[in-house]
Amino acid sequence: MIITISILLLAILFYFLLHPRFGKKPSGERLALIKKSPQFKNGRFENISFTPELAEGYGYFEVFYEFFFKKVDRKIPTDTIPSTKTNLSELSPEENIMVWFGHSSYFIQLEGKRFLIDPVFSGNASPVYGSTKSFKGTDIYTTDDFPEIDYLLITHDHYDHLDYKTIMDLKSKTRKVICPLGVGSHFEFWKFPVENIIEKDWHEKVELDQNLTLYTTPSRHFSGRSINRCNTLWTSFVLESKDFKMYLGGDSGYDSHYAQIGEKHGPFDIVLLDNGQYNEKWKYIHNMPEDVINAMKDLKAKRAFPVHNSKFPLSLHPWDEPLIKITELNANSENPIPLITPIIGEKVELKNNEQQFKQWWKGVK
Repeated sequence: MIITISILLLAILFYFLLHPRFGKKPSGERLALIKKSPQFKNGRFENISFTPELAEGYGYFEVFYEFFFKKVDRKIPTDTIPSTKTNLSELSPEENIMVWFGHSSYFIQLEGKRFLIDPVFSGNASPVYGSTKSFKGTDIYTTDDFPEIDYLLITHDHYDHLDYKTIMDLKSKTRKVICPLGVGSHFEFWKFPVENIIEKDWHEKVELDQNLTLYTTPSRHFSGRSINRCNTLWTSFVLESKDFKMYLGGDSGYDSHYAQIGEKHGPFDIVLLDNGQYNEKWKYIHNMPEDVINAMKDLKAKRAFPVHNSKFPLSLHPWDEPLIKITELNANSENPIPLITPIIGEKVELKNNEQQFKQWWKGVK
């Protein structure tokens, strides 16, 4: 009986892993190109500095036990997260704006071009639908709300940044996909036209048109879908026009890359930085709040947008702690940098340094 049940469970797992949501690992010419990358060593991509997924002194069993069995007050919001709905299809091409959808998903319109970064609109941040659900009120947008997207940017292939259902629903609206090395394998497997997939290593340049340039820059993280780890690259982006510059951070722990990017590409008008789902146990792959303050300064930011929060419970901290801590730390720092903290759906004016934002999380239970 035990053998029969074991075989049945293995068969279910095997069938589950065959679902197209897991994508496809790089192979053939793509894998040959990957092997030439300076970031690819010992059969996998590596960070600039040695980066264990768990900090010294912690183990996976401890983390698993804490998540599923230990009583921890994670403070999931019971109220509806406040939001508004900007009509993205009626924007004037002259408007330079950004709209955040919670976590690390956001829309940018700059110099008449539309960008969508790491969109997740399925209500899930996991391949097991229903297991990591979004907070109430954070899913007011669906893929039907989007006009045609000029550039879909993907920072890495984790499920809370590359969501299969969302991507497939956006397929007909997406002109070009720009992603780090290896991630194009997923898109090709999902039948996106190969000529529309732009795959880049770190430190590369993409001339979008005469007004806009995109650079791929390092981050300190890891990648992986299914049981594969670090067979695709993770990245951050620099988006630049003639008079405006943004750093699109993606997921990252703190390291020397922030200062290097600041020296090479800064100062930045706006930086978007990973601030949420952190924990001392995995501090090397996600910024702690004090790291965000240091990264803002390293990048020579004029304004900073703390993201990767307020939508999914992917860590053990209270849902509103990232915004509370970063606001307090910034206010008490030697040279505070204006923070961009819109509600979901609120229009952020990219070139208006005087735009004010409320601390909307206060009073939300």
